[in-house]
Amino acid sequence: MQKMAEPLELRIECGEGTLGARALTGSCLADNRLNLDVYPDGCCRFLQLFKERQGEVVQVEFLRLSSNDCLLDSALGSLPHLRHLKSLVLKGGHARDEFGSYQHGFLTSLPPDLGNLRCLTHLDLSFNRLSILPSCILHLPSLRVLLVSHNSLVTLPENFGRLSKMTFFSAMKNQLKELPESIGELSMLQDLDLSENALELLPEEVGNLHNCTELDLSGNRLLSIPDSLANLKSLRRLHLHSNLLVTVPASLASLPNLSRLDLQNNCLRAIPAEIQALPFVHVRGNPLGETEPSPQADKSSVRRLKRLFFASGEGSFTVTSEGCRVVLACGIHFYFPPGAASDPLQIYFRSLTPDPQWVKLRHHDVLLSRVLELQPHGVQFQQEVQIWMPYISPQTPHQHEVVIRTFSGQSWSDLKTRCVARCFVLHFSWFLVVSRLVQNECKVPAEGTLLFSSVDPNIKVIFPPGVTKEPRSVKLQVCMLSGELWCSSSPLLYLSQDSTVDFLKPVRIQLPLPPGVTGLNLDRSRLHILHSDLEGQTWNDITSEVVLEFTHLYAVFEVTHFSWYWLWYTTKTYIGGIAKKVYERLRLYQVNFIALQRKRDPEQVLLQCVPKHKVDPVLKKLQDRYRGPEPSDMVEMFEGEQFFAAFERGISIDMDRPDCVDGRLSFIFYSHLKNMKEIYVTSPVDRKGQAVKGQVSFYRGAVPDSIPEDASRRRKGPDSLWLATLPIKLPNLGPLNGFSFPPLNLGNAETGYLTQANLLSIARRVGADWQSIGLSLGLTYQQIEEDLNKQILDMLFSWAQQNSEDPDCVSKLIAAMKESGRQDIADEIDAIIELGRQKYSESIRRVGLEQESSTEDSAIAMT
Repeated sequence: MQKMAEPLELRIECGEGTLGARALTGSCLADNRLNLDVYPDGCCRFLQLFKERQGEVVQVEFLRLSSNDCLLDSALGSLPHLRHLKSLVLKGGHARDEFGSYQHGFLTSLPPDLGNLRCLTHLDLSFNRLSILPSCILHLPSLRVLLVSHNSLVTLPENFGRLSKMTFFSAMKNQLKELPESIGELSMLQDLDLSENALELLPEEVGNLHNCTELDLSGNRLLSIPDSLANLKSLRRLHLHSNLLVTVPASLASLPNLSRLDLQNNCLRAIPAEIQALPFVHVRGNPLGETEPSPQADKSSVRRLKRLFFASGEGSFTVTSEGCRVVLACGIHFYFPPGAASDPLQIYFRSLTPDPQWVKLRHHDVLLSRVLELQPHGVQFQQEVQIWMPYISPQTPHQHEVVIRTFSGQSWSDLKTRCVARCFVLHFSWFLVVSRLVQNECKVPAEGTLLFSSVDPNIKVIFPPGVTKEPRSVKLQVCMLSGELWCSSSPLLYLSQDSTVDFLKPVRIQLPLPPGVTGLNLDRSRLHILHSDLEGQTWNDITSEVVLEFTHLYAVFEVTHFSWYWLWYTTKTYIGGIAKKVYERLRLYQVNFIALQRKRDPEQVLLQCVPKHKVDPVLKKLQDRYRGPEPSDMVEMFEGEQFFAAFERGISIDMDRPDCVDGRLSFIFYSHLKNMKEIYVTSPVDRKGQAVKGQVSFYRGAVPDSIPEDASRRRKGPDSLWLATLPIKLPNLGPLNGFSFPPLNLGNAETGYLTQANLLSIARRVGADWQSIGLSLGLTYQQIEEDLNKQILDMLFSWAQQNSEDPDCVSKLIAAMKESGRQDIADEIDAIIELGRQKYSESIRRVGLEQESSTEDSAIAMT
């Protein structure tokens, strides 16, 4: 046997450092391959190789470079010289941002001469910033595989069909709105992936792709698909889920080789009978999913469901056995199919502010909506009722998924959620929308199986045969993160199962090596596998307890029980405590506090806790009406954490406010909600004509079970959980001081009333809007201009004296404030009235005069 030549060490000078690369002696590199995308400075290495060993480099047939490399543009100029190149990979996604999401590469175009690579058959430009397809690609005569997924393409060139030899094309995760008619000329195309774009219509020419075996059009905006798809006789798998389809052609059922048809999560009101008869069709998540009636059926038998629309302020509706569609003012939709309720049923609904003592978010959860309560609780429907809930899109959609969570009365659980925030329920309770880490799950049989992450397919869990006697359900979640300055780490892996028994055989876990680490440069003494409990409180180094195997890109180890697993590469020896702190920081949000005063009424103060990246847009939106100090320094808070605002140094607020606890305003921080309150402040001290320079301070309240020391180690003493302080300045009150009016109550104790002090507080907030409010209250111009002499307080008290006997006077006052554009004052009056009702009810209850139940309550209970 002939002995192969020994590889030589090629020293490459790059910048100030010295790099090593291996090359075979002779005229070409090893195996004609050059994989440099695993190196942070791969383009630098390529340029140095091309300079010093050009004769060998131009023979390369397979080349991989990272488009996250800052020297990519320089490297592109040398590519047209590689005339033997068969495969070129210029992918991004080799770096992650601060949220752990893959960063797109720098590639925006290709050199025109790249079209001269006549041998190129495989081109991968995924995870880049292409807005148009480089024209040179259309001149590649041998191109068979083209990947441009995760770019920003809006359209494809009209002559795209020139790539007649192409067999695989992927443009998923772009912004394509239409396809050129020439796509039908790709006669050899076998796999076409156009998922997660913005396609609204397909050209009829798609039906000319006679060799196509898999077509993925999921996640678009398609309302219909052309009948010509029935011509794709080679098609095996057709993915149409998560579109807006209202109809599908029955001719799809005639495709001879079709083995999967996914129509889930569309708007199909009827499914053709021929398609429903297929054993491999998936239609869950559509409004009706009923068999389409035959043409001979009596059209009068097809009944349109009644649609109900409700304005804000309404809180109930009636459902009959005929079913209905309901749309609330807040954007929530319901679908009650015929027969869901056997008898007429009154449905009550209301929107609640999430309370952290009740709404328990899990680690890494993000709240996206308020709580929806539906009554009566526990009533069983005969068919599933669909609920659509609006929500704010999460910032990290790649690693998070949106689910609807429901409360049973004792605990919260996640519902199976279709496409958008839509769920199917058989009974009513409490519902909210959250964003959680993407969850992949499977049933593990005795024969074993494979489970991998959809966030990072390189993360795999392998269950060998005999791993369990009885099938059990397993769930996998992945949290992406970026490495610290002094270490790097893999994605954070969480595994759980529905059984308390450990597996009978070890389960193999594959994790990608940390960024920048490969099997070539790995120092095993620096690699640590950490294991933690469910809450992430304790992190143990189990490296010495498992058998570690390595490939060029992955680490593989075996376990028998599930929890958190984390792969670290660091020079530190004891990292359990460090890992705990890093894990806690993953759950923290960087926020700023703002305190602004209304320009026309400085005693009206707006307080808000704003995520750092939203501060500038929020201030820009408010700058016309408010002024105030610069935002506070950046602090860190948990999702769902409670905090308080306290006014100090001569400034106070109404202590009877429902949200006032021990003299401090109570807030709850949710990263996707406003965390804002507008309140009226005053000074209880005698100003003597001087302005009052006070302040508002923010403090932590109820916090999660654990909190990093660096997040709470602030201002010592009784306010050790102090977060920030901002100044508040009150000018002289002016003519409102010194006014004396007789005792006054508006309304009555049972329905709630306003006292003289309440009216005084409201008067001080009216400001320049007083004339408009006076007109809305029914006063004449003459009264406003002459009798009241433009004195706001006198105006309000004069009106109150005239209407004190009117049982609807408080409602009129609230309506006047709303009509005059002062919703903030109307809300404050509502809060005062509600507090009065509560105090009245409590006093009645204490003296035993409360009725056991009202007629209405009895009726609801009987229902």
